[in-house]
Order: sequence, then structure tokens, then C-alpha cells
Amino acid sequence: MFSEQFVLADRVLKVPSSPTLAVDAKAKALRAAGADILNFSVGEPDMPTPAHVCEAGKRAIDAGHTRYTPVPGIPELREAVCAKLKKEQGWEYQPEDVQISCGGKHGLYNIFQAILNPGDEVLIPAPYWVSYPPMVLLAGGTPVLVPLQQERQFDIDPAVVARYATSRTKAIILNSPSNPTGAVYSLAALAEIAKMALAGGWLVISDDMYEELFYGEGKVPHILHADPQLQGQTVLSNGVSKSFAMTGWRIGYSAGPGKVIKAMNKIQSQSSSNPAAPSQYAALAALTGPQDFPRQMREAFLSRRAYFVESLESIAGVSCVAPMGAFYVFPNFSAYYGKRFSGKVIDGSVALADYFLSEAQIATVPGAAFGADDFVRFSFATSITTIEKGMERIKRALAALQ
Repeated sequence: MFSEQFVLADRVLKVPSSPTLAVDAKAKALRAAGADILNFSVGEPDMPTPAHVCEAGKRAIDAGHTRYTPVPGIPELREAVCAKLKKEQGWEYQPEDVQISCGGKHGLYNIFQAILNPGDEVLIPAPYWVSYPPMVLLAGGTPVLVPLQQERQFDIDPAVVARYATSRTKAIILNSPSNPTGAVYSLAALAEIAKMALAGGWLVISDDMYEELFYGEGKVPHILHADPQLQGQTVLSNGVSKSFAMTGWRIGYSAGPGKVIKAMNKIQSQSSSNPAAPSQYAALAALTGPQDFPRQMREAFLSRRAYFVESLESIAGVSCVAPMGAFYVFPNFSAYYGKRFSGKVIDGSVALADYFLSEAQIATVPGAAFGADDFVRFSFATSITTIEKGMERIKRALAALQ
């Protein structure tokens, strides 16, 4: 047994565990113990993986695709990513410009490890996905949080970005549609960000994981639509987890400048080696087979989204920006901070989320985990019946506060 004096790496002490996964684990444990927990915490589609994708994974196993693959992924899958980007966006990439990773999170981790040195700063619009700052810290970089405003529908504000940029800015990460807000950045704002990135030589990391879940017309506005010449200093991060309900298959992909992708491959060769071979063949079927599943999922989410937002807005003191993408609502509950229940003060989003879990048996994620303590995140990737039941519990729980 290690002695109490054994010292862990400093980098570990700087990084918290994932709060979303922690809440999900706690909710599942309570449910296993018999509690009637309604889980709105996890960012996972509630639909099953499409049958043809599952069959492709089974066929891959039967065909003996159970061994190592090339580090950046099987050529067929990298070619399929290039074909998707060309067909849907008109962007030209070659297979050597693409890396397949063990989920989108792993791809982002590889990016930060490949580009950051001590002192390098990464601009992160806040509210942000919980893993961005820890991944920057683990790579030795410095996260610089750029606040977004609810009053602006959480659109990115170029003037604010300019105030936080410095000579040490190495990269900016854009997540649109956003987790946790569901916000979609405007093309006009992205055009201004593109100018700054070009002038400053920043790498743009575009996390496009929720691109298929856009509730507006046409395509999601993208920084490469705003200024195509930025492609040479942009890394696209995506995957099949959300668009094809394949969270457990762990397949993500990145596309970008060859210099960055080669560095990412070097890192991956010394960590995971390659993603699971059967999962890669399943992802290949997802990208090259029928494309109706993302559309069906989006249509199912529309009614849930509308009900959630309308119900939240009907509660006195609660405000909620209607999400334009993804499958989250991010309501502002700060009007209830300072209230009490059984002698305990609701002093922020962590206390409110704990209260929802203990008293209403509702699992949510506190906004503090996303850098926005006035808010609480709910996922509507669950049935409308569950959402209706959950909203009734939320209303009763808030009414009970004094």
C-alpha cells in the first residue's frame, strides 16, 4: 500500500472529475436502490443506435475485424469523413487530414496535447462544455473564459472576445450548437471572430458534435462559411455519438491541417493506439448508409424542446433561452437563490441541483459546472412523459422553498 506521503502528479490535482458523469452515476445508483429518479443530467440520445449500424458492427466482428487498425483509423472511415465534409459543406480534405479517435472528447484531448505549451492561452466562451478547461490544463495551457450573455441569446460577442485575447492566445474553441446552452453563433459574429483568428494566427477548434441537431432553417452557421480561407488553421471536431445515438461506441473524428493531425496521431499512437475496430466499421455504416436517423431524432426533439421551454417560462422568476440546437435547456434559476428548505439555504446552482435530486428526485447538472452559476442544465433527450412528470416535480419543489 502506498504511504500517505506518496505525491500524485500536480496536473491531476488541478483537474476535477466530470460533473455530468458524476451526477449521472449518482442518479443511476439511487435508481438502482429503488428511488424513482428522473434523470435529466446525461447528454445522451434516448433512441437506440440504428439497426443497420449495429449490424455493421456485428459483421465486422464476424469478419475478423478485431485487431489493431492504423493509428488514425481505417482508411475507409477517414475517406467517408472526407466525403461527408465535401458533400455537406463543400470542404476539401484528404484522408491524411483526418484522425479517428475514441469519441469526440478523445479527439479534443489530442488536439490540446498537440498544440499547447506552458503559457499558451485558449479562449473558451462561457458557458462552456465542462471538459474544455480541464483538457487545456492537462495540456499545460491556460483556459481564458470569455463570458457570453443570456440577453444576447448566448451568441458569441466579438468585442468581448477581443478584450480577452492577448499575445499569448494560441487557440479559440467554438461549440455551436452549444452544450450546455443550445445556442447557435450568428454568421456575422463568426465572421468577426474569423478576422481576429487570421490576424492573430490562432488555431480555431470547431466542436461540431451537435451539427445535426439544429432547429433553424438550412445549415448551422459555421466559421468556415464566414471565411473559407480560415480552413488552413481550423480543426473540426465531430463524431457519431449524438447524431447516430452511438455514445457507447466511442468514435469521434477530427479534420484539419496536416501538421496538427500528424502530431495528434503521434500522441494517439502512444495512448490508445487506435479506436476499437468493430466500432469503426459501425461508424462507417453510419456515415455511408441511410441518413434519415438524425432527421427523425431532430423532429422528435422539437416537441420536447417546445414543451420544456414553455413550461420553464411559465414559472415565476425563471427565464430560459429557447435552444436553437443540441438537446439541452439552460434555465436561469437565480431568482430562487437565497431561499430555504428545512433550514438549508439555496446559495447557488450546486445547492439547487442537490435540492432537486433529494427532494424532487430530479437529476440535473448545476450551471457552476459550465461556468454559469445562475443556471441549471436539463437534457431533453428523454421521453415527453418523463419531461411532463419532471416539470411537475420542479414546480412543486420551487414552490416549497421559502
